[in-house]
Amino acid sequence: MNKTLISTFPLLKVSVAGITLSPGGVLHLISVGEIRRNVCSESNLTSPQLKNSIQAELDLEKGLEMRKRVLSGILASEETYLSHLEALLLPMKPLKAAATTSQPVLTVQQIETIFFKVPELYEIHKEFYDSLLPRVQQWSHHQRVGDLFQKQASQLGVYRAFVDNYKLAVETAEKCCQANTQFAEISESLKVRSTKECKDLTAKYSLETLLYKPVDRVTRSTLVLHDLLKHTPSSHPDYPLLQDALRISQNFLSSINEESTPRRQSMTVKKGENRQLLKDSFMVELVEGARKLRHVFLFTDLLLCAKLKKQIGGKSQQYDSKWYIPLSDLNFQTAEESEPLPIPQAPDEELDAIKIKISSLRSEIQRERRANKGSKVMERLKKKLSEQESLLLLNSPNMPLRVHNRNGKSYVFLISSDYERAEWKEVIREQQKKCFKTFSLTSMELQMLTNSCLKLQTVHQLPLTVNKDEDESTGLYGFLNVIVHSASGLKQSLNLYCTLEVDSFSIFVNKAKTRVYRYTTEPKWNEEFEIELEGSQTLRLLCYEKSYNKAKMNKEDGESTDRIMGKGQIALDPQMLQGKDWQRTVIPMNGIEVKISMKFTSREFSLKRMPPRKPMGVFGVNISTVTKREHSKVPYIVRQCLEEIERRGMEEVGIYRVSGVATDIQALKTAFDTNNKDVSVMMSEMDVNAIAGTLKLYFRELPEPLFTDELYPNFAGGIALSDSVAKESCMLNLLLSLPEPNLVTFLFLLDHLKRIAEKESVNKMSLHNLATVFGPTLLRPAEKDSKIPTNPTQPITMGDSWSLEVMSQVQVLLYFLQLETIPTPDSKRQSILFSTEV
Repeated sequence: MNKTLISTFPLLKVSVAGITLSPGGVLHLISVGEIRRNVCSESNLTSPQLKNSIQAELDLEKGLEMRKRVLSGILASEETYLSHLEALLLPMKPLKAAATTSQPVLTVQQIETIFFKVPELYEIHKEFYDSLLPRVQQWSHHQRVGDLFQKQASQLGVYRAFVDNYKLAVETAEKCCQANTQFAEISESLKVRSTKECKDLTAKYSLETLLYKPVDRVTRSTLVLHDLLKHTPSSHPDYPLLQDALRISQNFLSSINEESTPRRQSMTVKKGENRQLLKDSFMVELVEGARKLRHVFLFTDLLLCAKLKKQIGGKSQQYDSKWYIPLSDLNFQTAEESEPLPIPQAPDEELDAIKIKISSLRSEIQRERRANKGSKVMERLKKKLSEQESLLLLNSPNMPLRVHNRNGKSYVFLISSDYERAEWKEVIREQQKKCFKTFSLTSMELQMLTNSCLKLQTVHQLPLTVNKDEDESTGLYGFLNVIVHSASGLKQSLNLYCTLEVDSFSIFVNKAKTRVYRYTTEPKWNEEFEIELEGSQTLRLLCYEKSYNKAKMNKEDGESTDRIMGKGQIALDPQMLQGKDWQRTVIPMNGIEVKISMKFTSREFSLKRMPPRKPMGVFGVNISTVTKREHSKVPYIVRQCLEEIERRGMEEVGIYRVSGVATDIQALKTAFDTNNKDVSVMMSEMDVNAIAGTLKLYFRELPEPLFTDELYPNFAGGIALSDSVAKESCMLNLLLSLPEPNLVTFLFLLDHLKRIAEKESVNKMSLHNLATVFGPTLLRPAEKDSKIPTNPTQPITMGDSWSLEVMSQVQVLLYFLQLETIPTPDSKRQSILFSTEV
């Protein structure tokens, strides 16, 4: 059967990074590293010395290659920044010339105030760019650039002068626009040339937007230097120079950071009061059953919901006001106080299809960038990517935040996590303590307020890939082990628990929950969780007081009477999490401090195959060995876990998705490995999520995945077939080609997962959710075909090619889950009918 299938569905040629493998496995292009290994094999080095020598050299090469990529990104960024400064300087000369005539547009003093230090900034960055460009073009690993960055850092005094004058420059420009229509027209449509790759393209910016560019630039200077230093060996001559430049930049930034931000966040209202912007964000509003993307602005006295108008004919961006509520009139509705709210939700399959398109487009953009293809192709791909990412952001949030005014008019926002919902409620309620009087705005006042949003906004763009720098981290892929140790700072005894959220595709999801620690001021959970990361950059932690009054459960909003006592977050820094050791940290939140420890394992290493161990154990032992020893068709551990989950976990929200306590999982693993007779008693006393976690760990630690190394490429090829008849024939034949223990165990698991999905309305686990959890565990490429790096110290972020592979694995499992029945020939039917007794 296998031979027939493999000849029918041959392995495709695979080309990765210039190395082509034919179906026969012939390597057509030998890498530099391979040549070095061949040469070194003839030397007198012993095997460990040889290995270490080759590895050290390869590591150094990879680091230096990354250094060149970072510098190329800096060059591209400098070119864009220079075009912004050029656009600022463009009207300056004619304005100066007109100032000496009988009909000046602006006075010389006004011109010098508005464009203060811009020419000097341009000269500094032009000299830096012109010096750096040839060095990168004539690149070698010994090339030095540290002196250029050190010199640029020493000139930050010019930025000090610019920042000190910034507020006056903006105010002068505003007054001049009001007094002179000609200058107002000029300041609203300054043309910025595109980079060298897109010479014929131009964009229009307002003077206000361009004046903010240097302020934004200086706040990002330390990030650039940090990235470059990260990929510069400590032995390189540039290293001390870059360290010095970073020190100067950090000191400078800390001196101005507190001053620059508030300057853009206030406006004067009619009575001379100061209305300040407290918070703004892109959010999804539910309007007559349809999702609408909005930009929401929270001011010191009102909440404004606005829509960003489409740009037409090169005009600058503008906002259109949809509604506003004075904070003194605003209330939060609960489900008990309002009608049930139907929320239109996109099917999981549809959202997954969007994610596949996003990953595919990201990979395509990376290939185009490496190939230095034409700008038109790149622009087209970026446009498609933005459309898909915007679609995902619009359709993903499902957690309602209801607000209404004193006249009873209600508005509903959809938010992705409890953290964000709590954040908005907290800041609004805090500000409401200072607001006593109600008021209404005239149409003119509302228009002026809406127009000011463009200048005051702190969130300028949606979190789309196209809006991020090329060298910005794509996040972490793999498994994050988190131990929630304890909390301190509580002023009274409470029943407390914590939840953990991480982001994926810019959307946050609840991943784990501790047990409730009863009536204490110093809870000591000491619980460990394993959380799967998919391009994640932030870990959020929320601390709740548990309410046991079931009558007050507010299920419509997905919000119970459990009160959030504190919340905090921490960036998942790849550098900090690089090592194998636990990283201990404290998350402060509203006077409470929660102590946690973290350890990260990249997906490549979490799936790295281990040789079969302890012949008498269960974990890490071939499934055929275990079933033969137990005289059963399905391993005892699988049957026991599924039986316990079906007994009391079918309605558990997030079963298989929410992490179980790692210490409980390890205890069960040891019990099964040592054939502990009390394992069923242990399971009955444990949280059901720990049992689900034990089952997932068992499948993940199999030396060979359930769908086998041999058949994995054929499954991946079969699911990609467009003809439905051919796909069904292929997939079923492949499934029935699995070894008997693998096939029977899979069908046993498949039946269970379908029963779980039947309770989706309660447990929130659809067939697609279950496929997402189990797909990458049951199907994995053989180690020779995987992308596992040989060096555990290399950067631990993953590209989108891995995401595409994972999504293919999800699609394979989803295909079988969606089949009503799996037809089996007579020869197989008897082996599938089995007894679960050992």
